[in-house]
Amino acid sequence: MTHDTQALLLAAARNNAVWCDAVCRAHGAVGAFGPDAWTSARRTPPLYPDAVTLTRAASPAALVAGIDTRSPGCSVKDSFAALDLGPEGFRVLFEAQWIHRPAGPAGVVAGPSLAWSAVAGAAELAEWEAAWDGAAPGLFGPALATGAAAGDLVFLAGRSGGRIVAGAVANRTGPVVGVSNLFAHPDTTAGAAWAGTLTAVAARWPGLSVVGYESGDDLDAALRAGFTTLGPLRVWIPSA
Repeated sequence: MTHDTQALLLAAARNNAVWCDAVCRAHGAVGAFGPDAWTSARRTPPLYPDAVTLTRAASPAALVAGIDTRSPGCSVKDSFAALDLGPEGFRVLFEAQWIHRPAGPAGVVAGPSLAWSAVAGAAELAEWEAAWDGAAPGLFGPALATGAAAGDLVFLAGRSGGRIVAGAVANRTGPVVGVSNLFAHPDTTAGAAWAGTLTAVAARWPGLSVVGYESGDDLDAALRAGFTTLGPLRVWIPSA
């Protein structure tokens, strides 16, 4: 692994932890950043981890001691696929790959063009959430919608005929912009979602690299959009 790849991997892990922390704080769960990991002592919202490792030196025992393992829904994001949490009573839920793309807008993508804009306000965020996953209303919380588009966090929406058919979340930390929660409806494509997201990110934060993580078909779509892989990650959940 080159020095640049290692630096990007560390930046991607921290960027993701900052995003997780923002979601948790919107729900009143205040996490803590330590030298080797971000952790939340209080149960995090659905789909979001209770710990994210920031370095390969994170201690399995210390991670588990700092989170709530008693109530259902606990998970740990092992950012470097470097931990063995089996002895702590965990099993691997899934594996994925960190991805990176140099700064710059996407190329032209075939298909109908979408109108892209930043989501502003609670009503638009609710519309975005319904388009992203109608089964998880209120996951991101009104606190994230308030002023999000003015700072280092933005919800991006791609519209066709006024209806949101694609979108993503982008957050800036240091030298990178993280993209997560990217989606595309059946009447559009993942390529169009990536193209619109990357162009919007390049306009908002010119000169910054883009990072994130994906797996399966979503990883294939990201690679077609110009990303390369940085390294693996794992998400662990209790075995019981």
